[in-house]
Amino acid sequence: MSRRDVFKSKSAIRLVIFDLDGTLIDSKKDLALSVNAALRHMGQPSLDDETIYSYVGRGAPALIARALGDGFSQEEIQQGLQYFLRYYWDHKLDNTTLYPGVRKALKRLANGHGNTKRVLAVLTNKPERVSRHILEELDLLGFFQCVYGGNSFESKKPDPVGVFSILQETSLTPQAAMIVGDSDVDIQTGRSAGVWTCGVSYGFGNLELDSNPPHLFVHSLPELAEILSSADRSTLPK
Repeated sequence: MSRRDVFKSKSAIRLVIFDLDGTLIDSKKDLALSVNAALRHMGQPSLDDETIYSYVGRGAPALIARALGDGFSQEEIQQGLQYFLRYYWDHKLDNTTLYPGVRKALKRLANGHGNTKRVLAVLTNKPERVSRHILEELDLLGFFQCVYGGNSFESKKPDPVGVFSILQETSLTPQAAMIVGDSDVDIQTGRSAGVWTCGVSYGFGNLELDSNPPHLFVHSLPELAEILSSADRSTLPK
């Protein structure tokens, strides 16, 4: 699907919902170090970083359960999870940075063109408290009207409950909204909610374009900002 096809209905995007890890922030190293710290605490060998990255996307409980593997009780998984959460809280910004151009892209997206202001939001499977703290420390929190995490609702992405809540809170329709992320979880969430979907080529690399294609695919957030700005000006690139 071409960029022009995505916007052929001329339905302007007024709400952009972002995933956090792998989309706005490069948190790979801190997550991998925290997972391996939890594994050591549980008496287990460390995993290589790429294996850990492949487990990211469905929230901390799923991440730790997959890292530990089979043979662990729910009580033991909870023990590992609690250690991971404590360790990650203390080390969440040791190596984490913004992806290139994120701040400038967010400013451009929020400003829109003329009177076409946009609402920005974050919907992540990371716990809400740590997500807000990271955004605040990286001086991004002010861009977002809504920030929801994996513990904000009864279920996490790909359940669309978070998207529906943001739509209700912003009084916008699914046709005026887009979700942006680096994984199949984000694209599935968007499709279930009936909103536009945008995948990114960077991040944790957990996006299957053939089996779960997004409406739009970009290599950076500045590229997305340019596409939506072009849509605002009704001069879309082919």
